[in-house]
Amino acid sequence: MTNLPGTAANPTLPAAHCRVCNGPVQHLFDGPLLSYRVRYEACARCGYVQTETPHWLDEAYGEAINRSDTGILRRNARTARIVLRMMAFLGCLQGRVVDCAGGYGLLVRMLRDQGADAWWADRYCDNLVARGFEADLGRRADLVTAFEAFEHFVHPADELAALLQRADHVLLSTDLIPDPAPQPGAWWYYGPEHGQHIGFYRLRTLQWLAQHLGCHVVSDGKSFHMFSKHPISQARWMLARRTAAWAPLWTRGRLRSRVWTDHAQMVAADLASDKATPP
Repeated sequence: MTNLPGTAANPTLPAAHCRVCNGPVQHLFDGPLLSYRVRYEACARCGYVQTETPHWLDEAYGEAINRSDTGILRRNARTARIVLRMMAFLGCLQGRVVDCAGGYGLLVRMLRDQGADAWWADRYCDNLVARGFEADLGRRADLVTAFEAFEHFVHPADELAALLQRADHVLLSTDLIPDPAPQPGAWWYYGPEHGQHIGFYRLRTLQWLAQHLGCHVVSDGKSFHMFSKHPISQARWMLARRTAAWAPLWTRGRLRSRVWTDHAQMVAADLASDKATPP
């Protein structure tokens, strides 16, 4: 693998600028990541903490979902309730939601099972359980989501701008890094065993992104955050966030499971495909 300038193989070269705001960065520490010793840097302007230029991504993404992600099912079950609650909060419970870091399609299938008009998109992972419901990214949505994705992005501002072109509201999750930054081995979210986490946010990082892109941001101060083209009351949003576990209270009688209608749609599509295939 070819090492890029300023990487672990060239620790004496000047550090890169912040990949969020292009501000100057300062060296925090060197830490293990995969088989490398990697430089971690912090931006004094926006608070973003980043690895050096990531030269190991081909190695890290041999599998899109790393095998240490043992919480994937529990996380998606919890996230489905949060999405439903946020759709009700935004007044778009009957609207369209696109999961833009859809992974295996677990969240989309769970949302459709509850009756939401949910669609899948992911550039890096195979859709296993929401097949047939791949999103037309040229069509706008009421809400787009990107859960456990922003810590993977090399250019976060560009990625967020692209998401905001698809919907006025972007709901995402990423764990905010404490201040001061924990040392290697003291914070599980660095993920050195898989090498896919290359950038970590503070609240002021999210606020810089919102200001830079001309939008608004609300956050629970921990893991869940929403960018919006419209002002959102932090107090009302936090109330919705805290009551997400009770999502069925807001969806009862308003949504109807799509399990059987989706089944009928896929059966019809399979039959039509069989008829179109020459013997």
